[in-house]
Formats: sequence, C-alpha cells, structure tokens
Amino acid sequence: MSEWRSRVRILGILNVTRDSFSDGGKFAEPEAAVAHALRMAADGADVIDVGAESTHPDAEEVSAAEEIARLTPVVRSLKERGLCVSVDTYKPAVMRHVLALGADFINDVTALREPEAVTVLRDSQAHIVIMHSLASAARAERVAHEPATMMMRVLAFFERRLAELAEAGIARERLVLDPGMGLFLGDQAAASLVVLRELPRLTALGLPVLVSTSRKSFIGALLGRGGGVRPPGERGAGTLATELWAAWQGVAYIRTHDVRALRDALTTWNALVGAETGSGAAGTAGAGR
Repeated sequence: MSEWRSRVRILGILNVTRDSFSDGGKFAEPEAAVAHALRMAADGADVIDVGAESTHPDAEEVSAAEEIARLTPVVRSLKERGLCVSVDTYKPAVMRHVLALGADFINDVTALREPEAVTVLRDSQAHIVIMHSLASAARAERVAHEPATMMMRVLAFFERRLAELAEAGIARERLVLDPGMGLFLGDQAAASLVVLRELPRLTALGLPVLVSTSRKSFIGALLGRGGGVRPPGERGAGTLATELWAAWQGVAYIRTHDVRALRDALTTWNALVGAETGSGAAGTAGAGR
C-alpha cells in the first residue's frame, strides 16, 4: 500500500488561451504564464502542461502559426529554467516547433491521428500522451454513448491504436494512455465514473496511464442541484476526490489545475499509509519522481 503514492507525477495545467473553459485569458500573456508555471512547480508539479488552443466544444479555431506564437516564449522560458514541459497540441507543425525548443512530452488529444504527427514524433525522444475520445476531431463533442460500455470502448481503442503506432515505428515505451474524461466521453457524467471505477483494466495494459478530471463537466453535473451545473471554479473538492481515487487505482500521471491541493492531499495520504505500514513515508511524500 505504501508504494501507490510514489508512482504518481503531477502535470500542472497551463492554458495560454483566451477561451479555456476554466481559466481562459488569465495566463494569455507570457509573463503571467511563466509566473503561474513557476508557482505550480513550487507547489509540486513535476511537469508543466502548456496548451495554446482550447478543446471544449465551443472553442475558437487557432491556427498553427498562432499556436506557435503563443507557445514559443513560454516553452522557451520554462526550459531555460530547467522545468519539464509538456505541450498539449495535435498539430504536426506545432509539435515540430516545440520539440526543437526542448519539449519533453507531447500531449495529443487525437492520439496522433494526423499521419504527419507520427512522422514528426517517430525520431524524437519525447514521451507521448495519446488520448481516447468520442470526438471526430480535436474538440470535445456533446454526443451520446452508453456509459456502461465505455471502458470496453476505451480498451478496444488503445489496443488498436497501440498496434498501429508500433507498426508506424513509435516505440511502445514512449507512450502514456489517457482515457479521456468529461465531454470527451460523451454527454453523460456516468461515462467518466465508469472509466474511473474501471481504471485497473486500463493500467493492466502495462503502460503508464494519465487521468485529467480537473474541473470537468461531469463533476459540475454531479455537484449541481436541481438540474443545475456547478461552475468550474467551484469543482475543486469534487476534482480532488476523483484525483485521489485515480492515484489509488494506480495511474502514473494526474493532470490538474490545482497542483498544491493535489500535492498536499497525496502527501498527507502517503503519511497515513506510511504510519500504517511502518514505512516512514511521511518524510519523502513530496518527492513525486
């Protein structure tokens, strides 16, 4: 039991966008973005996950050139400071550019759907997060799907995609699996709950799993009353509950807006587990690497 916490690494979400569903516009300027990234690193983020285009259903279109312009000063500054950086993008031109800047991870919500993305990443050293989604493109879509069979769909997707990427020359050990959450799993909150409950079936594939429930729509739906939806800024407690659950189920990475809350919760839980098992884990709970 004392080992579960040590496997979890935290990705701090940094949106350099105008219209992200939770914090769009807050960190659009490079100085504000870098300052926030440094705060997250100080709070315990192992990786800063930078995104320059929102993927919620009503998000604006952002060209590759605009995405590169938004990302370049931020990624360059973070790498100069020695931080581990992930870039959330599905565009091959953007991938190529940020890899040249030193990006350590590419986080692609389309699971390298673009053939050129495979070409760009094949010979790089970056880790690659590939995400399952019901959407036909990068943006989430409000579509219906039977929640009870969602994990079956997730597993079938990854089994197929892993075989395709191996055939294309992407080394399996570079991949991280993200089952998707919220609207990426359709318009019913129950779908995300099913996937969270059945995470051990995904970790059984033998690759690291990343979960990102932070402030997602399904949490807003669960916490709302009288048919209402709790706004993103009031989903912190629900988010933390799902993140602790995911850690307990054995995921390797958790991507979150609220780094300090998650790090504190994991550190406290690890101290409790250490006290229970006599491992003395409390002193090392914050290592996270």
